[in-house]
Parts: sequence; structure tokens; C-alpha cells
Amino acid sequence: FTFVRIKRGREPSSYGGPWDTDTPDSDLNLSYRLQQVSSLAVDPDGLFLRLTDDELAGQPFIYMVEPGSLYLDDEEIAALRKYLLNGGFLWLDDFWGDSEWDNMEQVLKHVFPNRNFVELPLSHSLYHCVFDIKSKLQIPNVELGTASQWNGGVTWEPYHDGDVRTVHHKAIFDDKGRIMVFATHNT
Repeated sequence: FTFVRIKRGREPSSYGGPWDTDTPDSDLNLSYRLQQVSSLAVDPDGLFLRLTDDELAGQPFIYMVEPGSLYLDDEEIAALRKYLLNGGFLWLDDFWGDSEWDNMEQVLKHVFPNRNFVELPLSHSLYHCVFDIKSKLQIPNVELGTASQWNGGVTWEPYHDGDVRTVHHKAIFDDKGRIMVFATHNT
């Protein structure tokens, strides 16, 4: 397994962060933990790729952080659609509030105009394949996590619009019911 983070542009009018938030530490941590709790051989040297790079086709898993600021041009939209329809998997992570969700969802509608995000219930097999996950916990950022012990346990980022207290795990499926895109929102 090789952790692949996607380098990308950003919607100029958005509030979301850049593609390289928390790199390389988060990439290394996830790779290390994955090897620690599973039987997967994990390459500690992750990759940073663009959606249009030829190497993308050989990677089964790609990650985008801060997709609330997501912007893809026509070539990237076509490349992502091809990648996902050919068996690839995209995880969208670390974005908060209605505006960031709406921006990301609008961009993904260009990739798949006829597919919608669906909230995954805890009964889905994803939550029972390695560990038995019984709830969708909100994980704060480092600064907020440290502060939460002093501010009554608040774990959400309060400077976003809409309901940021509710964690969402949403997915886009292919025609056979396979998850192509997984979004962890408000966490």
C-alpha cells in the first residue's frame, strides 16, 4: 500500500485550506498505523501526484485534504472520472461547514453529474471489516483538541457556517455498489 496525496488547485473564493495541510506527518502516521493494525505491507514513502499524472492509474487509493476549497479543471475532472470508474478510490477529508461541503459537492457533480453522495449508515460493511466501529466520532485539529479540555469539550471548528457539530461520512457508489468516493465531513 502506498499513501497517495493529490496535489491540486484551490477555489479562489473558498475558505478551505491547501492540498498539503499536515503533510508529511499525517501521511506517515496513517501509513504506519495501517501497517501496525493490518497485514498490509506499507511503503513509508508516500506519493504526491496530480490527477493528470500517468502514475495515478497504478494507485488504488488517493487522498485529498481540505476539499472544501477544491477546484478541478476539465482535464482533471476527466482524469478523476476515468480513475474512479476504473476501480480507484478517493478519500476526501478534513473540511467543515455547509459552504465547504457545497463547493466540494459541486465540483464532484462535474465528475459524476448523475451520482449523489449518500450518508453511510453504521451498519455498512466499511465499519465492520477490521474493527467494529459503533459511532462516527468528531476528531478535532491539534489546536482545538488541546483547547477542548478548557472549553467544555468542544470538538468542532466554530468558525464555519451551518451545523459543524454533526459528523458526516458520505459516499458515491459505482453501478455495482462499490464505494468510489468517501467523504469525512465535519471532522
